[in-house]
Amino acid sequence: MQITKDNAYDAVAPDDFPAMLDVDRYGRREGAFDRIISATHDHFWDPLDRKYIDFAAPFDITAEQILPDDFFPIFQTRVGERLQGRDRIKFANQSARWSLSSILHGEQGALALSASLCHILRDPGAQEYAANQTREEARHVTAFSMYIKARWGSPLPCGETLKTLLTEMVLAPEVYKKIVGMQMLVEGLAMGAFATLYQRSTDPLLVKLCQLVMTDEAFHHKFGKIWADRTIPKLTAEEHNIVEDWAAQCFQTLLFNLVNPEQQKLVYQSVGIDWQEAMAAIREAVTDDTRREMMKRSTNIFRVLIKTLLNAGIITGRTRSFYAMYVDMDELKREGSRMVGDDIAEEGIRFLQTVNFGARSKSFTQLAAE
Repeated sequence: MQITKDNAYDAVAPDDFPAMLDVDRYGRREGAFDRIISATHDHFWDPLDRKYIDFAAPFDITAEQILPDDFFPIFQTRVGERLQGRDRIKFANQSARWSLSSILHGEQGALALSASLCHILRDPGAQEYAANQTREEARHVTAFSMYIKARWGSPLPCGETLKTLLTEMVLAPEVYKKIVGMQMLVEGLAMGAFATLYQRSTDPLLVKLCQLVMTDEAFHHKFGKIWADRTIPKLTAEEHNIVEDWAAQCFQTLLFNLVNPEQQKLVYQSVGIDWQEAMAAIREAVTDDTRREMMKRSTNIFRVLIKTLLNAGIITGRTRSFYAMYVDMDELKREGSRMVGDDIAEEGIRFLQTVNFGARSKSFTQLAAE
């Protein structure tokens, strides 16, 4: 079921390539994406070029944690108390490996989804934007592959929850699922994760990588915002319910399954802990009150996700109480549209402007956060 309310997001069936050869289509270009397309060169970076980032930077993963203790709920449980010394560091860094592998898989999903939009978006401007994003997601895949190789040699497999969600979004013929799912849910999740890693990781290489990726993701998030601004107010009640319910379903799936021990069996096995025992211990220690406390942090990935959906107009009174179990919705509303990570991305863009253009840099830094 397509829900198209604006010509900029008009779409055809994935197998209808002849529609792309319609001679009249080439001259019908909406201007919605021209500015973010023009800004593409302003935040260009190359993970293979050391003037942007050097993946040879050392870090001893046997002696130092990439992320602090409070990233790992198991450390607050009776099971986690058994992890001391090198085993504690090993678990923390293997868990970080799993999280960064999940980010890598998410970037691969974003690459495939962006490419799939090129097949179905009829508007030439929207199609060009999707092609640009595909190229940017490809460099993210390269960059995270190189980081994981530098620290661990290889990534861990994709968890079933994330794999199922990414597969649904990539293969969905509906534009709203692709945009709400990837440009809002997954990109919102990513912006929160990258901001957190940027602020709290002890590995300078990961900090730099997250900032560079955020310079791109801020623009990807904007593509979804344009869709929401042009689409959500025009939906019928029935159409809005479809979008709202699908978003809530995806959020719930991610909240309760994305980082649980069942998804991370390999991590727990690496230090001799049974994942079911770990699950039971975490359920004892991590309550809804705990989740609410964690979501008070501005960079909490699920808080960022809720704010993204709220600002897009997707959350109404029908589902507001579900999200309100975890965050103060009025507080989110008062914060306005500026997102966590915007400042980090803008600082990163200024760095890239200096590298790419020197004194000739242009003032596009505010565009990503508009």
